[in-house]
Amino acid sequence: MHKTKRLWIKNPLAILVAEGVDAGGGVLICDAQIVELVGSGAQPSSWDEVYDASESVVLPGLINSHHHYYQTLTRAYPGALNQELFSWLQNLYPLWVGLEPEMLALATKLALAELLLSGCTLSADHHYLFPAGMEQSIDVQIEASAELGMRTLFTRGSMSLGQDDGGLPPQAAVQQQQQILEDSERLINRYHQRGDGAMLQIALAPCSPFSVTPEIMRASAELANRLDVRLHTHLAETIDEEQFCLQRFGLRTVDYLESVGWLQSRTWLAHGIHFNDAEITQLGSAGVGVCHCPTSNMMLASGIARNLELESAGVPVGLGVDGSASNDGSNMIQEVRQALYLQRLRYGAAKVSHLDAYRWATQGSAKLLGRPDLGEIAVGKQADLALFKLDEMRFSGSHDPLAALLLCGAQRADRVMVAGQWRVTEGQVLGLDTKALMDAHNSLAKKLVAKLH
Repeated sequence: MHKTKRLWIKNPLAILVAEGVDAGGGVLICDAQIVELVGSGAQPSSWDEVYDASESVVLPGLINSHHHYYQTLTRAYPGALNQELFSWLQNLYPLWVGLEPEMLALATKLALAELLLSGCTLSADHHYLFPAGMEQSIDVQIEASAELGMRTLFTRGSMSLGQDDGGLPPQAAVQQQQQILEDSERLINRYHQRGDGAMLQIALAPCSPFSVTPEIMRASAELANRLDVRLHTHLAETIDEEQFCLQRFGLRTVDYLESVGWLQSRTWLAHGIHFNDAEITQLGSAGVGVCHCPTSNMMLASGIARNLELESAGVPVGLGVDGSASNDGSNMIQEVRQALYLQRLRYGAAKVSHLDAYRWATQGSAKLLGRPDLGEIAVGKQADLALFKLDEMRFSGSHDPLAALLLCGAQRADRVMVAGQWRVTEGQVLGLDTKALMDAHNSLAKKLVAKLH
């Protein structure tokens, strides 16, 4: 009978665990789970292999709860620079409708590799573009992601309200409701894994109030309730969006959410900036989550989410890098730093610590995605870990290793483990030819822009 190996990640320089827990001696991994936390100066009950982590800061795997992988093809695009959300979108939509399957495949692979190298072990993508020839977009993404060994959640996004009917996207970017719902059900039945340790999941994600009809919002909620999957959308990102909802539906954003059956605990929202006090209370009572996207919100000047009020009202708050055309990166450890600093700008330095920012990127995001098995270094949790070294000039002279990762600007993990398997070692994704990927990705990015011109 095959004997499962027990790996002791020994004596870390620092480790992020719950307050009052001693794991100074490290963690013991068996199969895909954490089976023991080892106290300082102690040893596990038994082990087969040892990794010396004495130069490593050990974090739970970071969880990215909002992204648009295809946008890695349009970073720093001249036609969309120095603009706010609506005009930014209107300048990029014509470009994006030229997306081809190979472009999406390489954009997905590149975004995931970039995330993995930054300590991310689970990422949720919001893909809502299905122009002619791209009907199998989610299948393309799933196939492209397989070799990286990351946990993935692909949301079957949708746009059904085009410019002809008063929406923002061009008609070439929208689909009919029946087509959207049939494909959504197909994807859930084919791919969605359930329970602890799931590697691949599907959620439903009509894009935004200004790009989908209330009918597809209601129908998506009904389908998600029936098939027990999560719901995701953009909401309250800008004042323009709030005004759009008032003019078109006669409702503010949270009332609109309630009117279409989305005020429920399977829902998580991207951005969630422009809520008043009563709306925050409503969201908390319903258990709706919010994904904070600090870099995107700064780049598009959308505003600053009210993270502390949201959390105190019972709203789970997670973290996302958002699309790589509004960031323009897919770096999760840098996003944790941005969250720390942007929230301090709102609340003051004494109210927001590095531990708050880590919580949003781990336990918070895990809660948004319905993953109680992730987001924490604790016995029984999945063995998803990110190990960082403080061996660069930027860290010289630092004293608190957990704080130094953020304050001194860590950019890249040394090692990353997903489900008990090393996926990054010595700062490299195992089995991935990064240069070949970048060359092909760059070439297709140029081709996409050339199609428009």
